[in-house]
Amino acid sequence: MTRLSVEMLAADTVEPITSAGHAQLGIAVLLGIAVIVLLITKFKLHAFLALTIGSLALGAFAGAPLDKVITSFTAGLGSTVAGVGVLIALGAILGKMLADSGGADQIVDTILGRASKRSMPWTMVLIASVVGLPLFFEVGIVLLIPVVLMVAKRGNFSLMRIGIPALAGLSVMHGLVPPHPGPLVAIDAVGANLGVTLALGVLIAVPTVIIAGPVFSKFAARWVDVPAPERMIPQRASEDLQKRPSFVATLVTILLPVVLMLAKALVDIIVDDADHLVQRVFDVIGSPMIALLVAVLVGIFTLLRPAGFGKERVSGLIEKGLAPIAGILLIVGAGGGFKQTLIDSGVGQMVLDISEDWSIPALLLGWLIAVVIRLATGSATVATVSAAGLVAPLAADMSTTHAALLVLAIGAGSVFFSHVNDAGFWLVKEYFGLNVGQTLKTWSVMETIISVVAGALVLLVSLVL
Repeated sequence: MTRLSVEMLAADTVEPITSAGHAQLGIAVLLGIAVIVLLITKFKLHAFLALTIGSLALGAFAGAPLDKVITSFTAGLGSTVAGVGVLIALGAILGKMLADSGGADQIVDTILGRASKRSMPWTMVLIASVVGLPLFFEVGIVLLIPVVLMVAKRGNFSLMRIGIPALAGLSVMHGLVPPHPGPLVAIDAVGANLGVTLALGVLIAVPTVIIAGPVFSKFAARWVDVPAPERMIPQRASEDLQKRPSFVATLVTILLPVVLMLAKALVDIIVDDADHLVQRVFDVIGSPMIALLVAVLVGIFTLLRPAGFGKERVSGLIEKGLAPIAGILLIVGAGGGFKQTLIDSGVGQMVLDISEDWSIPALLLGWLIAVVIRLATGSATVATVSAAGLVAPLAADMSTTHAALLVLAIGAGSVFFSHVNDAGFWLVKEYFGLNVGQTLKTWSVMETIISVVAGALVLLVSLVL
């Protein structure tokens, strides 16, 4: 499905909407991104509006007719939302079910009850990574912050010793592992195989999260030794519930879509016959939409019913789960529109030509572009979708493995050095009761470590596979 959508887009955009040379296109890209950065940072405009205006500005600076720019933008927005909109919605529903049923609390309490004081940072990484699989980063922070604060206070830990591993687990999942929006959009733009990307993403995520989490937290705790702020401990969802789902049922529900997608990738490798019944079955149940849909349906019986949710309450929960993602969908869609405007303006071909002339490896180029846009806009998702659009032509002749690695290189670059223009920066600062300098020395450095380590591992894996 993903490859087909990319091919259809390519078929519609063979002729660029402008005949501008490389110099003019390069200037147009810089000015277009500058408009987006200025609107987001200086005028505090919503990223959806900033990306929309920036796309129009890019086309105008490139000398393209505005009617064709509008067509490119709307086509890109539509195809992106069509490709990942349902997946984002299903992921949001699953995350809401996990939080409100008390399932997340059950996982946290079970693991913490069996962890020793010495292993607590490693335990926090495990909890954040598992719980963070189906959750958006911001939702994961809100869900795990009470646990981080309580563990730090109860065990007399430095807040950074516990908090950094939890944040690392959430951030690595957000940047590298589908079904998070950024990786999904990059997979769609590049035409990568989702199962292979998921498998390689998990492979790279494990050492990355260990280095950025438990290992770095030792240094972060020395640099910033602060106690847990009691005023920030909110009520946990399960405190209002008389009962909650079991640990095993919750874990199975969370991991179900991942297992189905990995199973499809494994069957593709072993069977390798499009007409074989087994492969056809797994092509269906292992597709991201069906895998997430199955997990949501299973979650109704494994998460919500055991927590005492009736039919009306289940319906209300799903509606509440969908409401907060409107902004995310619009940003992702507008990012897809900006991406398509870049491609249709001929920028993608320009990047392809430049990479050949300068001999820059495609994976490194993808990482660098994502880093620059991340630093400028503060948004990992905007960095991912924009960088994916710019380097998508480089994936045309790539193997399945290297196309997946290109997605991961972009994802790694998209989390580089979160600072004052990133909403996540302020979220961490306020929840942990830090000042700006302390947040830079802990959270920002941790994000940079994730980006550099994951990017280096992507390059190393590309030399082997």
